[in-house]
Amino acid sequence: MRSREEVDATLQVAKVNPAELLPVVQCLSFCAQEDAADHYLLQLEPELCAELEAGHSLVIRGDREEHAVLCSKDKTYDMKIADTSNTLLIIPTCKTTEQLSACDSTSNILHTQIAGFSKTFWELRRCQPKLKKLKKLLMENPYEGPDSEQERTSTKSKYTTEDLLEQVQASEEEIMHQLLILKACQIKGYWRILDFDYEMKLLNHVTQLIYTESWPFNKVPLSICLQELGPLEPKEMIEHILMSYGQKYIDEGTTYFEMNEEKICRAIAQMLLQNAVKFSLSEFQEVWQQSVPEGMTTSQDQLKGLALVDQSSRPETIFLLNVEDLPEDNQERFNSLFSIREKWTEAEIAPYIQDLCSEKQTIGTLLTKYARSSMQNGLKVYNSRRPIS
Repeated sequence: MRSREEVDATLQVAKVNPAELLPVVQCLSFCAQEDAADHYLLQLEPELCAELEAGHSLVIRGDREEHAVLCSKDKTYDMKIADTSNTLLIIPTCKTTEQLSACDSTSNILHTQIAGFSKTFWELRRCQPKLKKLKKLLMENPYEGPDSEQERTSTKSKYTTEDLLEQVQASEEEIMHQLLILKACQIKGYWRILDFDYEMKLLNHVTQLIYTESWPFNKVPLSICLQELGPLEPKEMIEHILMSYGQKYIDEGTTYFEMNEEKICRAIAQMLLQNAVKFSLSEFQEVWQQSVPEGMTTSQDQLKGLALVDQSSRPETIFLLNVEDLPEDNQERFNSLFSIREKWTEAEIAPYIQDLCSEKQTIGTLLTKYARSSMQNGLKVYNSRRPIS
């Protein structure tokens, strides 16, 4: 351990005036056994640091073949090892300048031990949650109704909330929000996605009842729906389909639902398109309008991210292209889109890349990075920056 005389001698050799420094000196020394592999440093933004200090947890998620991500309660972060040219020392009892200024120690030399060191640290970057796996897991065993469920074997995969948190690379809030988007529901403690045909059967029951009772679409009473449709399907399924395609509210103590025209029209469009490779646009629009509940109006804007119109064919055609079925990786998403169509306008491609935008990214920045623009018939179009095989 250095004495004050040795410290002063070192300062004199370095030609440093002790009067310009704080009176208290910290002398650092290594522990007997320190190993860089024993310590891992994590660089946290202030928000994450505050969560840890408040007693909340951060969780690292990912299977062996997946790149690890770190999740807070509501955000997901990519983890990347960053090198530093300086050796980072880990000193648990080290005092800052402010602490040294306020130090009232009788000794003007503090001996502090270095507990470890590192030349790398984990760098976190906010990223989009990896949610494609969530739908893939739930689609292993879609719910087809109580009758089909009794016939199924018990070996089919089912997942609780804890199972999904264990396997999906996303925060809890992001997973729960995606379950809402997927119109998933809990049945006997397990999360299930409804089989699309069964979902359409339930929706048809509800819309037929609305028509029969001459209810306005913005005031559908829950109690009468359950009473009338309960003998046909489980009441929890009737309420779930109302929640999926409507907005719940209470008026004078009675629970009502305001049905969402866009969601209903979109679902019926998907039903019509899923069994056809291509559909004449004019014929589809006619059949689609005839198929939706009376009083609802269809519009191509309702199909954004669900179906694509081929204007180059004669007559114009439309086909199913659901954004939910496209790859999650940015480059793979663009490769897939440009393999379907060589050139896109921004209006056409926007619904298919909107979900890739992070907090600091826009559709424009994604197109600049992954596509090349050109003019065609007075319109700006985008094509791939790299050859598509």
